[in-house]
Amino acid sequence: MRKHIISLVFLLFVILINAQEKSKLFSLSGNDISLKYVSDEIKIAIKVDKKNEGLEIATITITSEKPFSPDELSLKWATPSSNVAGYWSSQSYLDKTITPDWGPASVKSMLSRESPVICLFGHDNINRQTFAVSEALNTVITSTSVKEEDGMLYNEVKLFTEKNKKISSYQVQIRLDTRPIPYYKTLKQVSNWWETFDLLMPSKVPEAAKLPVYSTWYSYHQNINKDSLIKECKLAKKLGYKTIIVDDGWQTLDSNRGYAYTGDWKPERIPEMKEFVKEVHNLDMKFILWYAVPFVGEKSMAYEQMKGKFLDYWEGQGTYVLDPRFPEVRDFIINTYVKAATEWDLDGFKLDFLGRFKAGKKTRLVADEGRDYASVNEATDRLMTDLMSSLKEIKPDIMIEFRQPYTGPAMRKYGNMFRASDCPNIALVNRVETTDLRLLSGDTAVHADMLMWHYSEATEIAALQFLNVIFSVPQISVRLEDIPEEHFNMIQFYTDYWLQNRAILLEAEFLPSSPQLNYPIISGKSSKKQITSVYGTSNVIIDSKTPVELDILNAKMSKEVVIISKNRSANYTYEIKNCLGKTVKKGKIKIDKGANLFEIPVSGLLSLVKIN
Repeated sequence: MRKHIISLVFLLFVILINAQEKSKLFSLSGNDISLKYVSDEIKIAIKVDKKNEGLEIATITITSEKPFSPDELSLKWATPSSNVAGYWSSQSYLDKTITPDWGPASVKSMLSRESPVICLFGHDNINRQTFAVSEALNTVITSTSVKEEDGMLYNEVKLFTEKNKKISSYQVQIRLDTRPIPYYKTLKQVSNWWETFDLLMPSKVPEAAKLPVYSTWYSYHQNINKDSLIKECKLAKKLGYKTIIVDDGWQTLDSNRGYAYTGDWKPERIPEMKEFVKEVHNLDMKFILWYAVPFVGEKSMAYEQMKGKFLDYWEGQGTYVLDPRFPEVRDFIINTYVKAATEWDLDGFKLDFLGRFKAGKKTRLVADEGRDYASVNEATDRLMTDLMSSLKEIKPDIMIEFRQPYTGPAMRKYGNMFRASDCPNIALVNRVETTDLRLLSGDTAVHADMLMWHYSEATEIAALQFLNVIFSVPQISVRLEDIPEEHFNMIQFYTDYWLQNRAILLEAEFLPSSPQLNYPIISGKSSKKQITSVYGTSNVIIDSKTPVELDILNAKMSKEVVIISKNRSANYTYEIKNCLGKTVKKGKIKIDKGANLFEIPVSGLLSLVKIN
């Protein structure tokens, strides 16, 4: 009995600290955590909850008898650098290398930027340590580094690194997972954990958000017109594309790629917008329109209306950034979208540049002079919450697209489509960005950056753009009327394939390997079928857990693919197709235990079905 009481006290202990103490130690998932905080007349309570062996959550509560401006709070701990291949974060991008302690790998997250989590993973794709923070509204800095003198990894979480409004109490949770499970599973569980907080409950994802999209940006940029886009829509619909996103350019005749004239949101370039939307709807397609949420250009009429209610000025782009702490600003933004959705019958919005809603060094975090919020992040949350509520009253299945980096856990409350950041004609980057998004986005629809290539490109090379984002929702942005017939046929084949296998590609178990090598092999796996795409490796391993049906996509420049079987010999039917969907070989084959060589055309497909 005594042992049980001692164990319970260990798991759920509370430490009251006088604010003048500089440091206090507590244990979390077997790690000695050093908490540092300096402030007058505050109390800090720490409660540790053990969820599983190797998974614990610390709840840190700060209270004070009177409002105070919080000073920096830091949590530090060290762990041996044993089988740590790299670190994963929402912004680690193409380089997941852990850097020395004199230049730590760090992530600065807040409401509209990045996610407060770091995962240390092994060479075997196994989690070594994953630490995440429940604070997704205000700034959090997470970091990791290696010290050359001792080979230890030094991890840190910092809160209140920027000036903050006065508070009387504050609570945050730190989740530390040291279980030896696949890194992608622990990241998925972090995403699930965030969903349990009221502030971070995700928006429902409409079915249309999970279907292919035609975008105007790379194909037309700002030089758009209704007649040309209707022709593109007719071709896109034949290919299986269900939505058009009309991007920047519709709202102004200025083609300088800046935002000096942005903010009035009148369809200067497409004055027949209502008719345009109706024609798209008559094709049984959805219509999404682009807006730059925070911007009021210096040459717009809205500039005079909003003057004095700005956070910042974007030098070189000719635009001011609105301050959402003013109720008039929030009303202006919300009324703009409500009016457009109502008058033009829009199905959704591509809301751009939300990351610009942030406090600067000169921002006064005080609710005065017409501001009803002191915090920019809290005001942005209020803006987006009210906006989504208003839009859902018009269309319950409204689609809202955000793009990296404003795709963190809080943004899932407002957006139901997360898109990779701009990477035109760069297949590798698109693969890494969409994979990174998939790992943390739960059921939110993850979209590729728009696919484009030069029209003289070899068809099998152009197809690599598609295959690198096969595990996300494709967005296409080439002029379908102008591309070669073979390109068109390739898009047709792989769009059909994607639609037929969408459940496995988007919703089944997601298995991206070796993040330190930019995911050279990725699989989607259900109980009946597995789809594996090979990018930087030729080996595909199958075992007793591999489903009866297996598709292998050869998304690399060599034809050789080696299937390494850990099973006894088995018979399969097989079919090999090129990137146009033409069968080049089929029949029956025995796959022996060990290495089995197949030749698959570049950007081609091998389909195997096990014969019982």
